[in-house]
Amino acid sequence: MKAVRPSKMSNHVAAVVGVGPGLGLAVARKFARQGYTVAILARNYDRLMKFAEHIVEKEASAQVAAIRIDCSDPKSIKDAFEAVNSLGSVEVLVYNTSTPWPWPRPKFLDINAESFERNLNISCVGAFHCVQQVLKGMLERNKGTILFTGATASLRGGAGFSELACGKFALRALSQSLARELHPQGIHVAHVIIDGIIRTMFWPTTNNREGASSSEEEKKLNPDAIAEAYWQLHIQDRTAWSQEIDLRPFCEKF
Repeated sequence: MKAVRPSKMSNHVAAVVGVGPGLGLAVARKFARQGYTVAILARNYDRLMKFAEHIVEKEASAQVAAIRIDCSDPKSIKDAFEAVNSLGSVEVLVYNTSTPWPWPRPKFLDINAESFERNLNISCVGAFHCVQQVLKGMLERNKGTILFTGATASLRGGAGFSELACGKFALRALSQSLARELHPQGIHVAHVIIDGIIRTMFWPTTNNREGASSSEEEKKLNPDAIAEAYWQLHIQDRTAWSQEIDLRPFCEKF
């Protein structure tokens, strides 16, 4: 673990698992802006440190810890959350992992079992292990928020997307089951379906890059806007908790 501006133990820790240059980074920045100590977790530690420095640069008083994690490996998850829990009480867990989309989309017979199982592990089994690492503390305090990032594939499978869809379907089921068990105990569990393509933080919409027009970029979901939705889920009044929401760009045809 490497902390940027290390501080004393915090009563408000947000752990964001799966931090890349799009949504994960935006969520981490949002919670840092709101005064949370933020643990950012992903496989690529060098890139994580750049993200931590970016957050501190943008949010003057941010407290950020970069922690490497491999969500396909239960031991890696356990070790990572020992570091997370050393920061203080985890109040918010955001599980935002993703796996690369092969292109062109593979035919089913071309998918090997190892790749299929890894996708399931990262999409859902890793979420199971991460929740178990923070849930005991949340139950003791009767307070906490657990947010899962879903996708279009959470609702329907598509040709060539069996790996992604099976993992996302399972994650949605986990979210629904946890919500029904944990909501009465003061822990808000919600599943967010991202039904579209997300911009990345370091690709301004005004720049044409690799042939992409600004109008094309504007049709993608703004990660800061999605992060605001995550924050609103966290602060929702418990008499009207959302268990699932879906977010899509304005140009989506229903």
